[in-house]
Amino acid sequence: MTGGPRIGSLCTGYGGLDTAVQAVLGGTLAWVSDVDLGASRILAHHHPQVPNLGDLTAVDWGQVEPVDVVCGGYPCQPFSTAGKRKGTADERHIWPSIAHALRVLRPRYAIFENVAGHLRLGFDTVLADLARLGFDAEWCLVRASEVDAPHHRQRLFLLAVAADPDRVGSHGRRARSAGWDEPAPHRLAPADADPGGRRADEQHVRPGEPDVEWGRFAPAVARWESVLGRRAPRATDDRRRLSPTFVEWLMGLEPGRVTDAPGLTRTQQLKALGNGVVPQQAEAAVRLLHQRFFT
Repeated sequence: MTGGPRIGSLCTGYGGLDTAVQAVLGGTLAWVSDVDLGASRILAHHHPQVPNLGDLTAVDWGQVEPVDVVCGGYPCQPFSTAGKRKGTADERHIWPSIAHALRVLRPRYAIFENVAGHLRLGFDTVLADLARLGFDAEWCLVRASEVDAPHHRQRLFLLAVAADPDRVGSHGRRARSAGWDEPAPHRLAPADADPGGRRADEQHVRPGEPDVEWGRFAPAVARWESVLGRRAPRATDDRRRLSPTFVEWLMGLEPGRVTDAPGLTRTQQLKALGNGVVPQQAEAAVRLLHQRFFT
């Protein structure tokens, strides 16, 4: 790949979707956008040179660096079965502001993630807006368990591609930055095998890790341990509370991605993790959608 795409990230959180996009397309972050204090501290810790635009509904997108890719996991509360399912009538529905950003920035790709319930509530509005903006779109549902994570966590993923990537946006700027080549298509490897060809339940444990009894969950934990290449930490802390370190492992993150960020409370850590996406799950989805367009 020559150079690489410039990526703008909305509702970034701890950056799980960004990680997946970079794994498939390469490239670098030009900017992020998140208003949550905990998420902002995580981003500042890992990307100190990348500006955080803050509240995306208040950004003057005409003054923002144009990018090749815009990605984001916008708030799921309007569509989640755990909420009141107000959809587009929910005050937390910020898709119109995201559509405005796309209208100004004119990226080549737009990649989004949300809960599966969005497919039945409000997603038609998203697709209609993307069509009006000149994007073709593909979408899919992927469960975290499909990449061997030990939990279900089904999510909706969408890839939108500009039908005319050379079209000039409303501010007279070309969306595509310095030239970069399309990545070669990838084929998804079986999720239950490591590069050496061994199945998850044939992996040897690493010494020095805590000995935890997982009961009926042991096979699922072992598979995820194999994928991540490390043992699962204990699920609870010394006060028998859910451990953020364990949730970090469940979400497929490298150790310390969230828990090493300075100044976060346990509650802020768990909130960031609960709002995030499993990078391996997102990568599988983005690869699948990219293949639909380009193979």
